Amino acid sequence: MEWKSDWGLRGRMFLTMFLLFALYIVFVAVLSRFMGLFGIVLVMGAFSFAQLFFSDRLALYSMGARRVDEDEYPRLHATVGRLSQQADLPKPDVAVADSRVPNAFATGRSQKNSTVCVTDGLLGTLDDDELEGVLAHELAHVKNRDVMVMTIASFLSTIAFVIVRWGWLFGGGRNRQGGGGVVVAIAVSLLVWIVSFLLIRALSRYREYAADRGGAAITGKPSALASALLKISGRMENVPDRDLREQSEMNAFFIIPIKSGFVGKLFSTHPSTEKRVERLRELEHEMETA
Repeated sequence: MEWKSDWGLRGRMFLTMFLLFALYIVFVAVLSRFMGLFGIVLVMGAFSFAQLFFSDRLALYSMGARRVDEDEYPRLHATVGRLSQQADLPKPDVAVADSRVPNAFATGRSQKNSTVCVTDGLLGTLDDDELEGVLAHELAHVKNRDVMVMTIASFLSTIAFVIVRWGWLFGGGRNRQGGGGVVVAIAVSLLVWIVSFLLIRALSRYREYAADRGGAAITGKPSALASALLKISGRMENVPDRDLREQSEMNAFFIIPIKSGFVGKLFSTHPSTEKRVERLRELEHEMETA
């Protein structure tokens, strides 16, 4: 496998983390004026620890997924193991989600502590070459270390969203000063949520292109991944809306996001499937003529 470091991705990850860290400091400073510095630092520190070390379990739990052993899914384990060797990675844990939504994602805080998860819907949709392409794409995320960056980046956005949604409960009753402080905290949280969302969205779109290139480098078959993307995207239309809504919170980590309508496309965490397929076909042509 010819693996090339993606300095564009590394630069974007560094810039995203730097800007989010600066935003984090401002966020804590403003909230501490109204809610107490010690309490804010304690709560956010606890959430940070939980998100970093338990994000993989939370992601699997939210999907209704479970880790499976080789006796249950021997071919899936064999494929992940072989692709991991080709990618020069430790073999990650393998998980399967009982879902009709055809999708996959990778989670974990490092290359040595990672999990690749696929849904039953995906296993029933793709052929062997296409499944290899999807699994290689997820392993590319692990190798690029962008899973950890996305996990950390999403933390601040999550905290800000929680304050925006539930901050009114602490409005201070008849105390105008306390109520005014909460209003300011909610307004700042809304601004932080919007900025962090835009930063995560920009990074997420680029990292999908990087993982597509990486997955193609691992398998040597860009066309297989392109075929998988088209098949998954087409199959989404046949999945009940209820199933799609229940899992849309994992969009930033899926290989194909769950979206609907113009607004869903506008704020999508991924590039369009058409653009990704076009780039993969260009990569296929480059590999054939090299």
